[in-house]
Amino acid sequence: MRLNYWLCLLVLICGLNACKKPEKISQRRIQYNEKGIPSYDSINWAKQFKFGKINIAEKNEKAEAISRFFNEQWLPSNASGGLLVAWHGEIIFEAYNGYSNYENEELITAETPVHIASVSKVLTGLAVLKLVENKKIELEDKVSQYLDGFPYPDVKIIDLLNHRSGLPNYLHLSDDKKFWNSTEMMTNQDVLNILIDKKPPPSWPSGKKFSYCNTNYVLLALIIEKLTKLSYPEAMKFMVFEPLGMTNTFVMEFDKDSAKVSKSYYNNGREWKYDHLDKTYGDKNIYSTPRDLLKMDVAMYSPKFLPEELKELAWKGYSYESKGIKNYGIGIRMLEWDNGDKLLYHKGLWHGNRSLYVRDFRDEVCVIALGNRINKSIYESMGLVSLFYNYPFPPPEKSAGDSLKTKVDSINSQTIDEKALPEKPDANAAETVESQD
Repeated sequence: MRLNYWLCLLVLICGLNACKKPEKISQRRIQYNEKGIPSYDSINWAKQFKFGKINIAEKNEKAEAISRFFNEQWLPSNASGGLLVAWHGEIIFEAYNGYSNYENEELITAETPVHIASVSKVLTGLAVLKLVENKKIELEDKVSQYLDGFPYPDVKIIDLLNHRSGLPNYLHLSDDKKFWNSTEMMTNQDVLNILIDKKPPPSWPSGKKFSYCNTNYVLLALIIEKLTKLSYPEAMKFMVFEPLGMTNTFVMEFDKDSAKVSKSYYNNGREWKYDHLDKTYGDKNIYSTPRDLLKMDVAMYSPKFLPEELKELAWKGYSYESKGIKNYGIGIRMLEWDNGDKLLYHKGLWHGNRSLYVRDFRDEVCVIALGNRINKSIYESMGLVSLFYNYPFPPPEKSAGDSLKTKVDSINSQTIDEKALPEKPDANAAETVESQD
């Protein structure tokens, strides 16, 4: 009798443990490939965070204001691309127009990947943070630990991520005949070889000053490849895109994809041809859609996406040498005000492509604007975030009708620090290389 009692108790305990195990796995399924490389968890991230409730009347009011912006500014300016605004994890406005290929009249739709330029850095940064989380690399590690022959001994991984390395920008080196023959296409390894063989001097010691530099993220892509034993496109697919459900997102591999991806255009509709810098990646060359980038944004709210301590490191400013509201974290720009308000964002510019990703974490707002044709409306979409919170962008406006546009313009003037957009080119003018955001 006593034996039966203990057997029943043992079966009951095992049964309870068996019931609990699947629940734990469903909450967090960390994946590794055969080489032990981690990826983000393949779970429904929209259900991993309790978003705020949306008031229907407010939702309709804001959606109407966004629609006015799209109809009155985006469409008349012939912006070609897509605009998406989400609130509390729900899309409240989404629209697309223009062509991924004007010659073939291929329309841009919700499933059309376009070049997201430097918003690629957000995704590269997430891949590095996943490697940090899994103890494959440390933020304070020296770059020379991972890239043989790297001649700048004091540069750390964190210096690459927050643009404080002091390294020369490879975009500039590529135009200098001392460093590169611009008739040949440059790869990530070529960038590293230039640094090793030519040893161009740094602008200043690492960690001393912020300077936005695409070299940093080209090197990070090489480090991802070194650690994962995968190509950067393969590593990003396994570690980030597939587990987050970003089914229309990929890294362009020039030899394989260049003839079939969305084309890039000047503002007069003339195609912007590829050049010698279109093979490098990590800093750019990811193609995506607004919906896919929203999946990434939604996942970021969950504490299961990354440990909170890592997100705190990623979303804090590192550069306070100069007084101002602009700063940079790990793969993300930010605006910080004295009253404690903070707005995270990143912009991108490459050839005719423009991209914008804005996340207001506190108010659970996301604005994503992508385009493949030169147009200021892409960047001006950043002002839409002010529909959800009164950010301190001067000047205050009197009428609601003019308020949105003026806020858009004032935000644009404060935060865009790239080169001015080029003037509409002559149809017969030669293409020129444009600096990337």
